[in-house]
Amino acid sequence: MGTGRATRTALTAAALIYTTFIADRANAADAAESTATVATPLTSMATSNPSRRRIVVSIPDRQLAVIENDAVVTTYPVAVGAARTPSPVGTFTIVNRVSNPTYYKAGKTVAPGTKNPVGTRWIGLSKKGYGLHGTDQPKSIGYAKSHGCIRLRNQDVEELFERVRPGDVVELHAERPTEFAQIFEK
Repeated sequence: MGTGRATRTALTAAALIYTTFIADRANAADAAESTATVATPLTSMATSNPSRRRIVVSIPDRQLAVIENDAVVTTYPVAVGAARTPSPVGTFTIVNRVSNPTYYKAGKTVAPGTKNPVGTRWIGLSKKGYGLHGTDQPKSIGYAKSHGCIRLRNQDVEELFERVRPGDVVELHAERPTEFAQIFEK
């Protein structure tokens, strides 16, 4: 009977030491993450998980930035929604990616190719009917000319397509917060 009690006591002590060790490591990791977050200049725009990829679109600047681990990786010029068909504002997620999409609108179907209004790639958003896509009108880039989607040159959307995944956050901003000055310098 004494051996059983000694074994239980040893196991309890080992469990307590292990639990303390794990808690200390978790607290250290939280502290390190908090320190990193405070030191990062783009954190005021960050989501709850700063290591996630984000796509930030400034509608007035007509620019898109890819941000990974709170660092701007690249920016692209874009076309945004026209006055009568504005781009939606808010935070969305990528729900799908389609290479060489077929275009469907109001009974009209356009097969993949040079005349396809959504170009060579479609990156669908959680806002139904909206996405980031290429174009058959590259001269529209830099203007408010789309039907609400964010248009990129086909070459640019092909690069973006390879970088993003479903679940990535896409922020569409109608006003330029001061934090954008460091991203979209003009």
